[in-house]
Formats: sequence, C-alpha cells, structure tokens
Amino acid sequence: MQGKLIFSLRMKKLIFLFLLGTAFASTRAQVSAVKAGELMKRITRPDTLYVVNFWATWCAPCVAELPYFENVNRDYAGKPVKVLLVSLDFPEDYPRRLEVFLKNKKILSEVLWLDEKKPNQFIPKIYPKWSGSIPATLLHYGSKDKKRFMEKQLRYYELETAINEMLAP
Repeated sequence: MQGKLIFSLRMKKLIFLFLLGTAFASTRAQVSAVKAGELMKRITRPDTLYVVNFWATWCAPCVAELPYFENVNRDYAGKPVKVLLVSLDFPEDYPRRLEVFLKNKKILSEVLWLDEKKPNQFIPKIYPKWSGSIPATLLHYGSKDKKRFMEKQLRYYELETAINEMLAP
C-alpha cells in the first residue's frame, strides 16, 4: 500500500513537472534578431501604423514605459496598429537574458533584437536626427507617408495622442 502511494505521488510530481515544462515552453518569449535595414523595410506596409520602441533591459526609463506599449498592443487590437519593441541590449544578453526578462515582465508585444554594432551606421537608417539615446519611439504610417520620432520616455496619454493623430484622416 505504501509503495503504491509513493509511486502515485512520484507519478503526480512527474506529470506536474512535465506540464509545467510544457507551459513554460509554450509561453517562452521568442526574440528574433534583425538588422536596421530589414527593420525599416518591414515597417513600410502601407496599411499599418507601426509603433516602434527602441529600448533595453538595463535602461530604467525604457522598462518603466514598457507597460504603455503593452496597453497600446491591447487597446488597438483589431485596428491597423502594430507594436514592435526593438531591444538594444548587448550581444551577450541575446537571446537568453532578454527572453527571461520578457517572460518575467509578461511582455506580449512582438520583440526584436537589433543586431547592429556600429551606431553611427544604423542610427541614420532609422531616423537621421536621432542622437542614439533611449528610450526612443518611431511611429511610421506608410500609406499616409507620416513619420514621428520621440526621443524620450513617454506616458501612455502621449503615446495614445500621437497614435490617434497619425490615424486621423
């Protein structure tokens, strides 16, 4: 009897660990590497307003504003708005540390890691007047040929106002 109980408890523990591992694997944040040129080509779809935030896990103001981008991702679902969070984390932090950070923060927006080493070459491709400081956000709406760049930490109402202005006819 006691042997069956121990076996049963071990089996339940194994099943629990298997299910936990499966759940972790299915919700694990996946981060793709991208070059600046590829990113800029991607955000030119004419029917979509891209909200592209440049950030890093080591940047406190960047991390503080991440929930606002998650809110935009949720609040504008079903509208022609796409949030892209572009990480400028160090190569040694990609992908493992970055993916753990995203999972812990429960980030659901799409995240890309900018695989560039020479800021003086990639910054002008993204926005010519960008000093390179973060957080920074680029709004790009191809069909209306509208672009807006904000080089500062944003509040949700600032982000929402900018998005609504870009979407306005």
